[in-house]
Amino acid sequence: MKNDLTIDQFRLLEKKLHDLKRELEILLDVSRMNAKPVDLEEPIGRISRMDAMQDQSLAKSNKESLILKSKQVKASLNDISNNCYGICRLCKNPIGFNRLNAKPEAPFCIHCQNRIESKNKKSKRMI
Repeated sequence: MKNDLTIDQFRLLEKKLHDLKRELEILLDVSRMNAKPVDLEEPIGRISRMDAMQDQSLAKSNKESLILKSKQVKASLNDISNNCYGICRLCKNPIGFNRLNAKPEAPFCIHCQNRIESKNKKSKRMI
C-alpha cells in the first residue's frame, strides 16, 4: 500500500524524524545520568534522601518513555528506507499527514490507535 504524502510532506516528516532522533539521544543521555542509583551512604537527611529516590524513580520512568519513543523513531526511519513509511501497521491504510506531522513516529493511523487505547483502558479496568 502507498502512502498519500506529497514529496514535500515526505521530506518534512523525514527531517522531523532525524531531528527528533538527535533530540532523543541528548535527552536519553541526560536521563541516564539522572536515573543513577541514590547513594545510601551519602550523609544527607532522610527527607533529602527520599526526595532523591523519588527523583530517581521519575527519571527512570522518563527514561523508559524516551527509549520507547526512540525505538518508534528508528522504526519510522527504517520504514522510510523500506518505502513503507506512513502506512498503518495494523490496517495497512495510509496514516494521514496531519497525524504524522503531529507525531512523525506514529506507527498506527488514528482509528487503529484509538482502538488500541480503548482496549488498554478496558483491560486496566478489569485489573
